[in-house]
Amino acid sequence: MSDATIVVVGAGQSGLSAGYHLKRRGFVSALTDPAGARTFVILDAAPAPGGAWRNRWESLRMATVNGIFDLPGFPKPPLDPAEASRTAVPRYFAAFEQATDLPIVRPVQVTAVRPADGGGLIVETDRGTYATAAIINATGTWDNPVRPHYPGQETFAGLQLHTRDYVSAQQLAGRRVAVVGGGISGLQLLEEISRVAKTFWYTRREPVFRAGEFDPEVGREVIAKVTADVEAGRPTGSVVSYTDLAWTPYALAAKARGALERRPMFTAIEPYGVREADGSFTSVDTILWATGFKAALTHLDPLGLRTPGGGIRMVGTQVAADPRVHLIGFGPSQSTVGANRAGRDAVATLIRYLSRGGGEAAAGSRGQLPARAGELPV
Repeated sequence: MSDATIVVVGAGQSGLSAGYHLKRRGFVSALTDPAGARTFVILDAAPAPGGAWRNRWESLRMATVNGIFDLPGFPKPPLDPAEASRTAVPRYFAAFEQATDLPIVRPVQVTAVRPADGGGLIVETDRGTYATAAIINATGTWDNPVRPHYPGQETFAGLQLHTRDYVSAQQLAGRRVAVVGGGISGLQLLEEISRVAKTFWYTRREPVFRAGEFDPEVGREVIAKVTADVEAGRPTGSVVSYTDLAWTPYALAAKARGALERRPMFTAIEPYGVREADGSFTSVDTILWATGFKAALTHLDPLGLRTPGGGIRMVGTQVAADPRVHLIGFGPSQSTVGANRAGRDAVATLIRYLSRGGGEAAAGSRGQLPARAGELPV
């Protein structure tokens, strides 16, 4: 068993931000200085830098992503709008990791986080176990795709894939494709697939396109709604359920091509197609489930953090029921700018918690941080 005062789980945008601020506030590597007064380590499931960006579909270019905010203290270099995001963003993350020399261990899969006897937490992984005073969880959503089930789904003779499995439109050229989902990714994929295949667009609700621009005031309203949900312990909805859809260039291109003729959800799946809501049959040979993702938090289940309604009640980045656990890149901090701020805020809050003796029993003397002039946030 290894020790670290704080374990960060995940090395995407929010995990890297947390690591940066931990180091900046005087934490040292649990890998090279395990006897340090306050130590940290970042455990990342990916084999290389880049977080979930490493897995984005090949055709997602920097010109069409929603924007990547600079990592703390490390401005992005000029990026080619035509470059695939799956190469541009991981390259940027790798440069940040090299410049900051953060203690990242990869690939390592965190399988469970459990309460330790007497306080603190035990972090179980496929490469050993850590005793820690607290964790900053930054696991994102990519590893928890939402896969709906419809009657007859197992009988379908064609191809079924989720956004997570999608590479490019060319793999679906010439096919008859049911695109399921009314979110941003679903709309992007619908537009590009409709260039090379016959598409049918299905959503549970009528898509709502925002009439005006998505300006800072709208952004503040959206964040306030998501924050209200997590503070009340309610499960958060999809991104588009808060933001609505925007008339982006790809949305306008899909409309011009006639691809935005939305259909209500089919009622069943048959071997060679789907049964429509009106009882008619539509022949398809591919179903693309662009149905989104949920926060990947099953490793935290042993802590019993969820409310009866299935959400997790939060106070800022802290789980309200457990001050040892912070969730970043979660709820209102899912954007890249929000992830940066959440990493900073989680570190500041945990320093206050540990300075009061939080987690002392689990991490020995490392669980308690003496307050020093200029060290604690105002």
